[in-house]
Amino acid sequence: MVAIIKTGHSIHRIFNYNENKVKDGVAEFIGEANYPMDASEMSLTMKLNRLLKQAELNEKCKRNSVHISLNFDPSESHLTTDKMMEIAHDYMERIGFGKQPYLVYQHWDAGHPHIHIVSVKVRADGSRIDMQNIGKNQSEIARRAIEKKHDLVVADGRNNKPIYTLEPVNTVKVRYGLIPSKKAISNVLDKVLSSYNFTTLNELNAVLNQYNILADRGNENSRTFKANGMVYRILDDDRKPVGVPIKASDFYNKPTLSHLEKLFTENSGKRARFKARIKNTIDKVLNGKPADIQKLKEELITQGIYTVLRQNEDGRIYGITFVDHTSKSVFNGSSLGKNYSAKAILERCQKKQFATGNNPNTPPKEPLKIIPETTSQKNTLPVQIENELPEKEHSGNESVLDALLDTENVSDYLPNSLKKKRRKKKRRNNNNNNTSL
Repeated sequence: MVAIIKTGHSIHRIFNYNENKVKDGVAEFIGEANYPMDASEMSLTMKLNRLLKQAELNEKCKRNSVHISLNFDPSESHLTTDKMMEIAHDYMERIGFGKQPYLVYQHWDAGHPHIHIVSVKVRADGSRIDMQNIGKNQSEIARRAIEKKHDLVVADGRNNKPIYTLEPVNTVKVRYGLIPSKKAISNVLDKVLSSYNFTTLNELNAVLNQYNILADRGNENSRTFKANGMVYRILDDDRKPVGVPIKASDFYNKPTLSHLEKLFTENSGKRARFKARIKNTIDKVLNGKPADIQKLKEELITQGIYTVLRQNEDGRIYGITFVDHTSKSVFNGSSLGKNYSAKAILERCQKKQFATGNNPNTPPKEPLKIIPETTSQKNTLPVQIENELPEKEHSGNESVLDALLDTENVSDYLPNSLKKKRRKKKRRNNNNNNTSL
């Protein structure tokens, strides 16, 4: 677990940041502490006023807002809402905020599970909570104790590595002949069936195909199809089946059609909350650079979303599926809405290409140069404490250009000594003009 603590001058800002995430469908309010009633039953104003009223008890405390994020390893996506709330309460108690009012939000806008906690530095008696070195002392001790108590992935030893990387299931791609076929397929199925939320066979295959595996019912006239049977095949690099197919009933976990149909029903509810995240990500990418389907696929991969296109023998695209490795959810385009079907996505790309007026004769723009980080910049401590400004988080998926153009990073301030002096405009001599007339 990694804890990041930020303090700032504006309670409104951190509150609105999290509530806007909820409004955008990439976060959920999951609980509170030390409120007079269940915060889920209160309006936004009531939730905010509880924090503001306590902050007003000490007007001398200017940096009165506290914004904490607790970040878990990608492998801990199984953590439930109740478990995250339990960890949040445990953490706040250990760092001395157990009696403070605070709100807890779960976010889904990054490649790892994480929660955000909004609170204040002023106690109920008006005294100020000293947060000097809280990151190195109380938070670090709390982090280690919580990792051990709740059996979490330990954050120590990651100083020179990215804390979180976006990766698909940690399973080596299956290649026919390298390892026993049945064992190889079984390893992949164990990971995919237990981790991903899919509701159709096409959606399941969108994930399995990335590991050179196909769940196959055969054609409608085959004995396998008529008997509601299922086989699993290994695919080569050209996506052609190789080797002998293996019956679903031969595997230990019995990934038969009847078993999958039960999963389809269960997964439908599990993946619902991630629908908005995928739609928002696709819209954001389409509003940016991509002017064709291939560039769209490349941009979505940087956001953790793998795009699968289904084509006929003539190469015509008739279907599209999105695999979100961040939320482990899979959606056929049409399941997201009319604007996300294969036909609609192609039309939107074409409109984008027409709108941007792409001209092959236009010289390419010089690429943005990126200055390498120094060794000191790369080192990341398991616990960090930062000032609130800028409050906006960057998950690591934005481009450098996006970050530079972000309006929140632009400063209008310029020292007086560097400002150019304005020249006074000379007034026309109206008396002379009148005389000449």
